[in-house]
Parts: sequence; C-alpha cells; structure tokens
Amino acid sequence: MDTQTTNGTQVKLTAKDYASDQDVRWCPGCGDYSILAQVQRIMPSFNIPKEKTVFVAGIGCSSRFPYYMDTYGFHGIHGRAASIASGLKMARPDLDVWVTSGDGDLLSIGGNHFIHTLRRNLDLVILLFNNKIYGLTKGQYSPTSEHGKITKSSPFGTLEDPFNPLTLAIGSGGTFVARSMDRDPKHMQDIIAKGHSHKGTSFIEIFQNCNIYNDGAHELYTEKDTKPEHTIFVENGKPLVFGAKKDKGIKLNGFRPEIININEGSNSINDVIVYDETSKELAMIVAQLSDFKDYPVAFGVLYKVNKPVYEGLMEEQIEDSYKKLGKGSLEKLLFEGSTWEIK
Repeated sequence: MDTQTTNGTQVKLTAKDYASDQDVRWCPGCGDYSILAQVQRIMPSFNIPKEKTVFVAGIGCSSRFPYYMDTYGFHGIHGRAASIASGLKMARPDLDVWVTSGDGDLLSIGGNHFIHTLRRNLDLVILLFNNKIYGLTKGQYSPTSEHGKITKSSPFGTLEDPFNPLTLAIGSGGTFVARSMDRDPKHMQDIIAKGHSHKGTSFIEIFQNCNIYNDGAHELYTEKDTKPEHTIFVENGKPLVFGAKKDKGIKLNGFRPEIININEGSNSINDVIVYDETSKELAMIVAQLSDFKDYPVAFGVLYKVNKPVYEGLMEEQIEDSYKKLGKGSLEKLLFEGSTWEIK
C-alpha cells in the first residue's frame, strides 16, 4: 500500500480505491478484466493523487475502461483517444494521462492520431488491448488480424497483411515501446510500471483474449505447455534465450535473426544477442520475430530512449515568445496580416 496526501491528510490507497462504483460489463472471461485488475493494483505505487489522474478512451470494449476507474475519465469518439489525450496533456501538463484503446480503435480509424502522438512524444501512457478482432461490433477483422482470417466481414479470408504494432510504434518515433499479455499479471504490472516511469509517450501492446469472437488468438503465448517455446522475454543487458530448458537463443547472421541451440555443436551462450533496449535497430529486428514462422514472439521493453517531451518544449516556446514579443493582443492578432474590409 502507498500513501497520498488528500486535503493535508495522509491516506493509504489500495487497488479498491481505484475501482469505481460501476458494474464491470465485459463478457465473462474477457482478458480486459485482467488488464483492469493489474492497472488498479499498480496505481497506488505511483503516489499520484486520483484527482490528478485521467483515463482517455475512444470506442470499443477497451473504451469502457474509464468508467471502471475511480479517477477522472473521458470517453471520446472512435479513434480519437490519442488526440484527445494529447490536447489534455498540452493544456494540463501536471496531469497523469493514460490512453486505453483496442486494435481497431487505435490502429484503424485512429492510426493517424496514434503515429503523430508517438512522433510528438507527449508524456502519457498508451495501452493497446490487442485481441486481433473487432469485439464490440461483433467480430469483424481488424488491422492486426492475420492474413486469411475468416470473420463476419471477411467470410473468404482477409487479403491484407496485419500491422505489427511494435514496429509501427518504433518507426513512428516512439520512445518507449513494450509488450505484455493478459495471462501474465506480474509481467504486465512490471511493464506498466516501467512505462509510467518513462518521461515521454509510453506505448504498451497487451495481448488480450476475446473469448467470444476470437478465442485463443494468443494461446501459443499464454498456455503453460506452449508458452516457453513460443515466447522470448527481453531484458536489457541479458541474452535473448528461450525454451522450456532455456537452451535456445537468438543470434544475428548479419541483420537476420537466427535460432540456435546453445548446447549443440560450436554454439554457446556467447553467440546469443545481449539485448540493448536503447538500440532502435535491434528493437526493430526483435519486434519482427513475430513475422517469421516458428520464431518466438518478444515480450518486455523492446525500446527505450530519452527525448524532450512535447509539452515541455511547447511551454519553453511560449515563454520565449513572451520574452521576445510581449504578451500580445487577440484584437491585434485578428486584424493584422492578410485581412480586408468588405463594403
């Protein structure tokens, strides 16, 4: 438990203090329950007053999230959560701003807002609930659905390849890019805490199961029998090893990753990549492991770099303009430049 000062009084907060009085109305068994629980459990450790915390959402199952958090919240329109959160952070840099969004909301109609939020690097946290389907609208394929996916809107299979959210985020200038899953609560809490501590836009993709319209989409990575051979957990400064016996590793052959058995032939742990989370080149390679057949999918913090945040630069620019030009006048602004009078 952590304490917060409210009206001059030290108050101990727990996960229950972040649960609102609204009934949680996701389908029984939905992965969103786990994400909500982990966020509520980790929030007290940040020691930020609830009245300084805001959750912003768009449209979709994930966008119910603000209703279930006993903080301030904003339920926006489809795809605009990142832009609404950006405006809020610029207007109130003192607030702790979060975005919760699904793969359809964030990467389809909201794709443009998403990439430019990353490019600007505002200090906020974006949680992507990725179930590879449109859940709220009853099972159409989404931007992360696999090629050939049969859905209500693609009865003969999708024709396009899916987005890789991590490579998209890295390529858009994201300064903190990570992945976790709904079935690994301790890992999710750790990644969310690391994302929150980062100064800049933190993007966290969370593999989330929609047990109604896309059940088992991530089961290779979440189930006890298959998880060790199909996942690789990256940690800064540690070798990229995986497998039930931790006897497999990833090495580079030029710029191409290769799977090796550490105990076979001339292979050794020294051949395995030692991960560097500050390397954009390495982050892109590891993020694309999911695009290769029979390669493990990476979880953890893939990329982290420190850069100035947008709202800080904006405040500096405003202060600098005051020094150079004075406070200014709205009337002068309206009537200067290319204006004319119609008679």
